[in-house]
Amino acid sequence: MDNNQGMMSCAIGTWAVALLAGVLAAVLLMVLGGWSFMQAAFIGAVLFVVAGALISFILCRPLPPIGTATIGTAEEETPASKPAAAKPAAASAPAVTEAEVKPSKPLPGQEDLAARKGEWKYEGEAATPAPAKKPPAKKAPAKSAAPASAAEGPGTKPETLSAARDGGPDDLKQIKGVGPKLEALLHSMGFYHFDQVGNWGADEVAWVDQNLQGFKGRVSRDNWVEQAKILAEGGTTEFSSKVKKGGVY
Repeated sequence: MDNNQGMMSCAIGTWAVALLAGVLAAVLLMVLGGWSFMQAAFIGAVLFVVAGALISFILCRPLPPIGTATIGTAEEETPASKPAAAKPAAASAPAVTEAEVKPSKPLPGQEDLAARKGEWKYEGEAATPAPAKKPPAKKAPAKSAAPASAAEGPGTKPETLSAARDGGPDDLKQIKGVGPKLEALLHSMGFYHFDQVGNWGADEVAWVDQNLQGFKGRVSRDNWVEQAKILAEGGTTEFSSKVKKGGVY
């Protein structure tokens, strides 16, 4: 009876501590982390359940009765658990010496075999020559890799310019995802103006995505084409406005 009451008191205390921890965590998330009430309450509830179950399991489980561990240890050391002693070898089997394995001279007709192998079989036993070793298989010559310039990836290469038009290149950094390094790379590939990027179709986007060394996938991931169309028509985007104000680069 006293043991059950003690376990009940321990469980109530541990769950109260877990509840306090969950409430405290939820308050800290709302105050310091800027979380919403529902988000913080959910995390607090999860912490309450996990902490309560873990602390109850560690602190409130019943202890084994005194003497249980000793009895279990004694039972494990019973003679039945000891490995059985190895049975002595049968005395009737005579030991075979090396002198009995090899006769003193080769059998008739086996001189060539004896000279080749340096050993022979028992008298009256047919000689079996060792199987001939197979020559190592020749490795097929490795195929030469295709030159890097020939594999440009999927899609179709867009039309490029050898230099910017008379008015000079557009500020491609106004496209979200294009920084100074990426703008220089686009110039080296022949892309200087918004209308060039805005006219790319799906095949052209796939080609540029594959061939932007160090920036693969940026065209489709940052939606360059739609941004470039707006900028080519003289419009602005939220990102281009920040760039013009000098708050980005």
